[in-house]
Amino acid sequence: MYLPEHFKEESPERIQALIQENAFGMLVTAPQGQPFVSHLPFLFEPSSGAQGKLFGHMARANPHWEHLASCDEVLVVFQGAHAYVSPSWYAAPGVPTWNYAVVHLRGKPRIMGSEAELEALLERQTDVYEQKQPKPWKPDLAGERRTKLLGMIVGFEIEITDIQAKFKLSQNRSAEDRLRVIEELESSKNSMEASVAKLMGA
Repeated sequence: MYLPEHFKEESPERIQALIQENAFGMLVTAPQGQPFVSHLPFLFEPSSGAQGKLFGHMARANPHWEHLASCDEVLVVFQGAHAYVSPSWYAAPGVPTWNYAVVHLRGKPRIMGSEAELEALLERQTDVYEQKQPKPWKPDLAGERRTKLLGMIVGFEIEITDIQAKFKLSQNRSAEDRLRVIEELESSKNSMEASVAKLMGA
C-alpha cells in the first residue's frame, strides 16, 4: 500500500492491539492474477515465528482454501478505526480527508493436516471469542458430530513475513490542527470517530 513515512506505524504494541481489536480480517490471494477475498476471524500470535503467525479456518466449500494450498504468499488486511475529517476544523487552510488505521500482513500459508490440529484451533478460537459472554459456549466435539464438523472446514496458519501498518492520523498537520481534529471527533456520538480521536491522542 501507499505508505508515506510520516504515517508509518512501527510500534509492535499498537499494531498488535489493532489486530486483536479488529480480528475480522480480509484474506487476499490472486491466483492467475484474479483477486479473491474471504472475510474471516483470525487469531494473531505475535510470539510465534520470526514476526508472528495468523491462524484461522474457513468452510471447505469455499474454494479459497485451495489457493492457500498452492500459493507461496497471501495478504491479510485488518481495518481499524476510521473517520472523515472536515477542513472546516483546521486553523489553517486544508482539504477534506479521512483518518484511519490499517495493518497489512503478508505471509506463507500452510493448510492444517490433522484433525487434532484443527480441533485445537477451534477450541482456541472459541475460547477467545466466547470469553466476554456471561455463559461462554463450549464446542461439543465428539463422535459423529466431531467427524462431520471437522470435515466441513479447513484450518490454516500463515507465517508472517512482512508487516505494514499505516496510522494516518493528521501527522502532516500542525499541532493546533491535530488538536482541533481530536476535539471534533471526541465530541461525536459515533463510536468509530471517538476511537480515531483516542488513537490520535495516544
